[in-house]
Amino acid sequence: MKRFSCDEWVELVTSYLEGDLDEPTGNLFEEHLGACESCGHYLHQFRVTVTALGTLRPEPLPGQARERLLAAFRDRRDSRIEERRGS
Repeated sequence: MKRFSCDEWVELVTSYLEGDLDEPTGNLFEEHLGACESCGHYLHQFRVTVTALGTLRPEPLPGQARERLLAAFRDRRDSRIEERRGS
C-alpha cells in the first residue's frame, strides 16, 4: 500500500479540508496524520491560520501590486510544473 511522504501530504491539506479527496486518498491522508506528529501540528496551524484570516476584511491592493502578485504566482506554478516534467 502506498504511503505519503510529509511533502506529498502537505500538498493535499487544502483538498482534505475542502473535502475534495477521494476515499482511498483521504484514508491514506488520515493514516499519515495519525502516525506523524509533525503533520498533525501542521494541520492544526493551518486550521488556526485559515480561521484567523477568515476574520480579516479584504483591502484592495494599490496600483499594479495585484497584477505583479498574480504574475509571481503564475511563474512559481509554471516553474514547479516544469520541475515535475523534468523529473
